[in-house]
Amino acid sequence: MAKRAPKVDHEKCIGCAVCYSVCPASPNVYEIKDGKSWVVHPEACTECESCVQSCPVQAITLVDISEAGPKPS
Repeated sequence: MAKRAPKVDHEKCIGCAVCYSVCPASPNVYEIKDGKSWVVHPEACTECESCVQSCPVQAITLVDISEAGPKPS
């Protein structure tokens, strides 16, 4: 199976940082910037789905790593 990583729907994301807090990866997959969660280290994702299960607005899905993101500019 292909490596998966998170994709954040910025239409739904409220920037609460729960995903950042629950992420066990090192380095952290997420960064909070401009009031939204950004996927900055998709390669570090352990596919544990803690972020998917913890997001209060269901803004995160695990997708093929090539589709992960978005990354901040």
